[in-house]
Amino acid sequence: MMTQAPGKEGKVDVGQAIRKRRSIRKFSSDPLTEEEVREIITAGVWAPSAGNAQPWKFIVVRDAALKDKLVAVAHGQRFVAEAPVVIVVCADVGRARRAYGERGATLYCLQDTAAATQNILLAATAKGYGTCWVGAFDEEKAREVLNLPPGLRAVALVPVGKPREEPEPRSRRPLHEVVEHR
Repeated sequence: MMTQAPGKEGKVDVGQAIRKRRSIRKFSSDPLTEEEVREIITAGVWAPSAGNAQPWKFIVVRDAALKDKLVAVAHGQRFVAEAPVVIVVCADVGRARRAYGERGATLYCLQDTAAATQNILLAATAKGYGTCWVGAFDEEKAREVLNLPPGLRAVALVPVGKPREEPEPRSRRPLHEVVEHR
């Protein structure tokens, strides 16, 4: 299935989604439809990637037993299984390597999947869903649990669901501390 480019039908306030996004760790059991999941993942597909290599694969996990196994590989983070859907963002290392050699395999595929993950977080937020970018997991055990082929690397677990909490925004460092002009 080919995904369509965004149209000019209306403005999307990306700034609002950026400021509203929070790491959610309490989810309702309300399911997401296939269409909602497809739209959220499509946002990931539209992320930039080095040389347009698009070195990603998205695994949608709804199976309760498999989500429980992901909790175990994620050091007991129970909220991973509480969400109705977990999107596992994977890097296709071989695809990136073919495009850019070792730098593609060790850096660009991680940057590209990070951009895809951020798009997924923002798209879910814009739809009223909560997410959490989970990077604290045993990658080798995740490979086994998900039965990933060689060359496919789990980079992020993203539980998605209706939030049962509304955390306050966390403080951000002021621009004068993080920006340098030259």
